[in-house]
Amino acid sequence: MKIKGYIISGIQQMGVGVYDLREAWEWYIRAFGMDCRIFEDEAEARLMLPYTGGEPRSRHAVLAMNLQSGGGFEVWQHKGKEPEYRDRETRLGDLGIFSCKMKVKDVDNAWKYWTENGVEVLGRPMADPAGRKSFFVRDPFGNLFHIVGATDWFMNLRKISGGSYGAIIGVSDTDRALGLYSDILGYDRVVYDITGIFDDLASVPGGNGRFRRMLLAPSRPFHGGFNPIFGQSVIELVQAIDREPTRIFEGRLWGDPGFIHLCYDISGMDNLRRYCSDAGFPFRVDSMTSHEGDSFDMGEAAGFFAYIEDPDGTLIEFVETHKVPIIKKLGWYLDMRRRNPHKPLPSWMMKSLRFSRVKGKNRQESTGSRQ
Repeated sequence: MKIKGYIISGIQQMGVGVYDLREAWEWYIRAFGMDCRIFEDEAEARLMLPYTGGEPRSRHAVLAMNLQSGGGFEVWQHKGKEPEYRDRETRLGDLGIFSCKMKVKDVDNAWKYWTENGVEVLGRPMADPAGRKSFFVRDPFGNLFHIVGATDWFMNLRKISGGSYGAIIGVSDTDRALGLYSDILGYDRVVYDITGIFDDLASVPGGNGRFRRMLLAPSRPFHGGFNPIFGQSVIELVQAIDREPTRIFEGRLWGDPGFIHLCYDISGMDNLRRYCSDAGFPFRVDSMTSHEGDSFDMGEAAGFFAYIEDPDGTLIEFVETHKVPIIKKLGWYLDMRRRNPHKPLPSWMMKSLRFSRVKGKNRQESTGSRQ
């Protein structure tokens, strides 16, 4: 067994590039309950030069979560340039993050709720190859979300959904991609690996094609400081068999509209850097070396961050959190470096994040099962 020397606590957030942050975040509050603001910052992205055309880019970003469970969203808007949409429709199997998986307790109840509340729902709940019901919704900005059932929950806030639960990622070679997703990220249990045409994918663009689908889950549950909120997650790799896929972000910059990265909360950045390099996935961006070991200031939070690419260029981010606001109004910030990284934070402390919730118009509420 390989000794990795780092801890993954779970998916911290899905990066979502948008044209208008305020409009998008308001919709994500209303539809997905993303009303807990962890940080909000306007600054220049100076370290992402390989992905921002070789120059710093002004941006406005907010990290928001749904405290019921799951990862959050980092909603990201370019400020110094016009955000650039893709010039063609993104189809299933195209290379990159095709869809963000979102967790719910009751798939049928969620379908009914969103259908009755003006969310664009694609098709009806259908069983995947493992027999689990799911369906897709599309936000007003063209992003697809895969709605799936889950059983691990942190709080009951009477919302219809939790947060991000993983992703559908288009790859050109499933076996080659496993070096990152199975080994480095720890999704080493194959739930299914099947090639064919799938009824549960027929509602999405390009979903009538022939694909190899591999659903991955961790054999050892993620753990650590904020894991009780993040929970567990899955990754689904989709490889187009009957057509040549295109890169979702080909010719565009990081931060342009779409799913820009998938971010994991980790501890042990030095060991992770070595492990990724040895596995053939070196850090492409590394705030730790850029700041000579000092924390990177993200306004209301601080820590290290780094990026690697999967074999098709999809960006995976790692964040080692050092400072995080618990109750900002009282000036209460938590220094994660003083804690045992294997142990979860006290439940009362994590629940204190609810004091950072913001009010959205027509905030999401459940109309059936209590979540």
